[in-house]
Amino acid sequence: MLNKSIKFLIENKLVATLLLLLFVGWGTVNAPFNWDTGFLPSNPVAVDAIPDIGENQQIVFTKWDGRSPQDIEDQITYPLTTSLLGIPGVKTIRSSSMFGFSSIYIIFEEDIEFYWSRSRILEKLNSLPSGLLPEGVNPALGPDATGLGQIFWYTLEGRDENGKVTGGWDLQELRSIQDYYVKYALSSASGVSEVASIGGYVQEYQVDVNPELMRQYNISLQQVVKAVKESNKDIGAQTLEINQAEYLVRGLGYVKSIEDIENAVVTSKEYTSIKIKDIGKVSLGPATRRGILDKEGAEVVGGVVVARYGANPMEVINHVKTKINELSAGLPSKVLADGRTSQVTIVPFYDRTELIQETLDTLNEALTLEILITILVIIVMVFNLKASILISGLLPVAILMVFVAMKLFGVDANIVALSGIAIAIGTMVDVGIILSENIIRHMDEHESVIPTEGGRSDEESHDEILLTAQNNKLSINEIVYNATAEVSGAIVTAVATTIISFIPVFTMIGAEGKLFRPLAFTKTFALIAALVIALFLIPPFAAALFKKVNLRKTTNYLLNSVLVILGSIALFYGYWIGLLLIGFGGVALWFLKAKVESYNVSLFTFHFSITKNSINIMFAVLAIVFLLAEYWRPLGVDKNIFLNLLFVALICFGLLGAFMLFQQFYKRILNWALHNRLLFLTIPIALVVFGFYILKNTGKEFMPSLNEGSFLLMPTSMPHAGVEENKRVLQQLDMAVASIPEIETVVGKAGRTESALDPAPLSMYENMIQYKREYMLNADGKRQRYKVNADGLFELKQNVIPTERGTSDEESQQKVLETVQNKEVKRFIVAGTSVERSQLIEDNDGEFYRNWRPEIQSPNDIWNEIVRVTKLPGVTSAPKLQPIETRLVMLQTGMRAPMGIKVKGQDLKQIEAFGVQLETILKQAEGVKQEAVFADRIVGKPYLLIDIDREKIARYGISIQDVQEVLKIAVGGMVLTQTVEGRERYGIRVRYPRELRNNPDDLKNIYIPVEKGNPVPLSELATIRYEQGPQVIKSEDTFLVGYVLFDKLDGFAEVNVVESAQALIQQKIDSGQLIVPKGISYQFTGTYENQLRAEKTLSVVVPLALLIIFLILYFQFRSVSTSLMIFSGITVAFAGGFIMMWLYGQDWFMNFSLFGQNLRDVFNMKTINLSVAVWVGFIALFGIATDDGVVMATYLTQTFDKETPSDKNGIRLATLEAAGKRIRPCLMTTVTTVLALLPVLTSTGRGSDIMIPMAIPIFGGMIIDITSYFIVPVLFSWKKEIQLKRITNEK
Repeated sequence: MLNKSIKFLIENKLVATLLLLLFVGWGTVNAPFNWDTGFLPSNPVAVDAIPDIGENQQIVFTKWDGRSPQDIEDQITYPLTTSLLGIPGVKTIRSSSMFGFSSIYIIFEEDIEFYWSRSRILEKLNSLPSGLLPEGVNPALGPDATGLGQIFWYTLEGRDENGKVTGGWDLQELRSIQDYYVKYALSSASGVSEVASIGGYVQEYQVDVNPELMRQYNISLQQVVKAVKESNKDIGAQTLEINQAEYLVRGLGYVKSIEDIENAVVTSKEYTSIKIKDIGKVSLGPATRRGILDKEGAEVVGGVVVARYGANPMEVINHVKTKINELSAGLPSKVLADGRTSQVTIVPFYDRTELIQETLDTLNEALTLEILITILVIIVMVFNLKASILISGLLPVAILMVFVAMKLFGVDANIVALSGIAIAIGTMVDVGIILSENIIRHMDEHESVIPTEGGRSDEESHDEILLTAQNNKLSINEIVYNATAEVSGAIVTAVATTIISFIPVFTMIGAEGKLFRPLAFTKTFALIAALVIALFLIPPFAAALFKKVNLRKTTNYLLNSVLVILGSIALFYGYWIGLLLIGFGGVALWFLKAKVESYNVSLFTFHFSITKNSINIMFAVLAIVFLLAEYWRPLGVDKNIFLNLLFVALICFGLLGAFMLFQQFYKRILNWALHNRLLFLTIPIALVVFGFYILKNTGKEFMPSLNEGSFLLMPTSMPHAGVEENKRVLQQLDMAVASIPEIETVVGKAGRTESALDPAPLSMYENMIQYKREYMLNADGKRQRYKVNADGLFELKQNVIPTERGTSDEESQQKVLETVQNKEVKRFIVAGTSVERSQLIEDNDGEFYRNWRPEIQSPNDIWNEIVRVTKLPGVTSAPKLQPIETRLVMLQTGMRAPMGIKVKGQDLKQIEAFGVQLETILKQAEGVKQEAVFADRIVGKPYLLIDIDREKIARYGISIQDVQEVLKIAVGGMVLTQTVEGRERYGIRVRYPRELRNNPDDLKNIYIPVEKGNPVPLSELATIRYEQGPQVIKSEDTFLVGYVLFDKLDGFAEVNVVESAQALIQQKIDSGQLIVPKGISYQFTGTYENQLRAEKTLSVVVPLALLIIFLILYFQFRSVSTSLMIFSGITVAFAGGFIMMWLYGQDWFMNFSLFGQNLRDVFNMKTINLSVAVWVGFIALFGIATDDGVVMATYLTQTFDKETPSDKNGIRLATLEAAGKRIRPCLMTTVTTVLALLPVLTSTGRGSDIMIPMAIPIFGGMIIDITSYFIVPVLFSWKKEIQLKRITNEK
């Protein structure tokens, strides 16, 4: 069936062409790269930066205003947790009880569907027994999103028409605009789950009643409450018909102003009304708040957009931006005192789009460079321009087919998923190389078409030979079909083994499964797509491309003249590809005019001929190397194009030359190995032993951190700090960070947004820090060159003064400004000065502008600067975190650090005390960063406890509830009702004035009404005492829990650090220095658990996958020994990967400079720990390493099946001949894989942190795998010799 399909498409090339167009068109429609698809529709694959690897969880959020964490825990969190534990599929329940609310996180098993779990929770909440929760408390299900759904943060700011900040808006004005206009408008965007507000003040009407006046008028708080409620009501009085017209009747009574409340009647005696204004004061003021937002030291109002679970983040953000554009024109504006107009503007400060786009750009660049390198390798090694176009054309089409499959199977595009394509390049090219090389070899043998190897083309074939071939040989279609059919089985087997090798990745569960299963899908899609193209599209197009076409001389002149004209037009419009077209056309015209086939050239003792084909190949190679130098820039964009060109040429041609030299001497080396088998086999055995030794001594971690281009600083203040103190500290932090020149913007948050997804106490800070890109970008987000003078200084536009922090235009001295403006003095600056893009002059012949100072070489240096300036008294240190990374860690572990110890117990003071002991011990552990160790200070919040004496209140006939109601209203204030003012709603709160409730002595003077008699002061009925209590109460499965957070030092692996800490704590316990109290238990937790779980899974599944690969090989060759020979290549490649990892961690390896750049920096060399990403690289390596062995063994088997040698020398000669014929395609696979991974290894863009660890094992494994080119022939020859000896002995 397979061969029939191949034959059909070879004979029906139109069908093949239509299939190609279908794949290209469909793939373009589904491509995630935001391409302009023209007339085609656009339906891209869902895109995000990294997969959502958080737990499958839902949130139950319950508000109970004014209640302490202890009340919330006892009366809401604990009862709800015990009820929710019985829901099917629940794995664990974490909860937090804070001031005024409870957050319960229900974590489900991975196989539970997201919305099914929500429906089960709702069922449970609706069937809660009456009396389980306090009256009026209603638990609600959180938004259908995860913490990773926070994709877009913004502030509301007053700005002029030029976008400059003007101010002029009060915080309560901005908060009202946010709450009642912006929030609802953005919530309507497709894919948005919720928009949560943060910062500013929520406006409310505040009624401060005077207790002394109330006592004089004998008015109780209850009467005031009743009066306020009854003064804010509208009614509907049905309808009236007047003159056959129907009128709707409304009774208007909603409060519209302060006066409406002031005139509300509390009581009336003898026709005299006592109004609210007679006993108190009514004003507009801010409601109590538990969240603050600050931007570089100024308090602001903002919001966060949360994407719905499963929505495409890129699409959601685009929809939100569309809504913002629609909304912006309608936002209010005002004219300021200085005459400027201030328009409320939505200003983003965190936009996931940038990270997503930069990540995709990194991958897009890597794939483009890999394709260019593939073309270069094929051109140089096959020396056939047509074959190189054929093979390299497979890659972009296969990638487009992957996008189609991703869309159909619902696989999202992200850096990890698309990396599957990048690491599959070697295998994808492999199938094309094997097939094309075999087609060319068959054409060489039949000579009916031109075999272009060695510079021979159709035009060079002699007419007599051509006539003989056409009369006696097979047609081009038959040759291509025979060549394809010969290797189709080997190709299918090779691809099948590679696909099977990825079964372990498909079996991963938890976070590692969510992270890498998409990669397994994309790699599988890529291999299947490459297989389909290689078997069904390359053969028909090869038959068409290699077919002899005799053109008239005039037609030849015309076609080549058109090439020259097109090249000139392209060159005129600035496209350098025009030079290549002119070169191709010009060379062809020259050879047509000269009427020669080649030119013989002598150089010293070397004699060779130059043909049209060789010149064209030379032009193509130079063009590719130039493109690589321009777009790859391995030495860095700060180095000029010439140095990059030299480096690219050196590394590409150096490696190609080395491998071609290896090909030249391959037979000699193999001949030696065949005659010295045991000595040769000691080499791969030694490599394997060394590789396994490295494996046992390599550090372990879950995942390398993805560079998100931003930091999240998350320190905490002391639990007793109030709102104003936290605001002051937050502003100090923001101003300190903003003073760093490399920082673009910093926005700090203290407390929580109005969302169930953000249960943060007021003492927890989140400073979102966006740092500048290393090089200035243009409006399209691409690196831009800017004008420089002869000294290399950057020229600024006229009348511009650099806006370095603290020296902006407005702050500059007027004299300097006038000098610049009047004399039009040109100003020049060095790179690293804080300027805006608009102040520089774009110049494509200029230089890239580096935003960072010379001493800042990496984001780590920026973080060190942040740590240095944020050492403030009363503020804890914070581990190095990033926004997405932090959300994932908090979702998985409940902590704000990647590693920690979970301390469980029943007493919060015991938990805290034991945690502090662990904190001291952890600081002594090897690899632990001392300043990052911090144990939760759980019991530190000051409480004022009003203890009511029941005997005393009984004397006055007062109930507990009577006292509590007065306290609730007088001290905390009670929101009684809401005004309705158009779209806006504001609460009305009744309370005592602040001066009467400021301290415990004032509280003692609060009067409690007595039914018959004068009011009694609280001091007569209760005692007030101070006590320390919890700020937050955390629990897990009903057990109270506290955390001890810590982080690792650079250069240490997560798992090793945790194991070291575990050993140290156990040693302290064994020696009696640490005593674990009864009822207390501790457990290490963090992202490292994912690595341990992944290793456990892989230790079982990888051997099973290798067994399946072995069985596939066995069914292909029907020989256990042959299958084992091929299998040996996996072992050697496996060792090679670990050897390369070890070399990467050695300071001496590649530690020298070339063209002024250290090669360790160029190739991002540092210690590589054994992570899940590295294991995925090894799994990918298994498939590639098997392919070459399959090809080599297939041809050896075919050779010996055709003719069996009769003696030992004959066997060795036959082995030598067969292996020599297959070395080129095998070597091309290795060269392509190795060279194609170089752009990945040198990449510094977003997402490279994950791609590099996956690429290193493949890179090292394929280099060492060249030993398998000898192992398979040597073992195969040995086997045949043993068989011959056995036959001879039997005779």
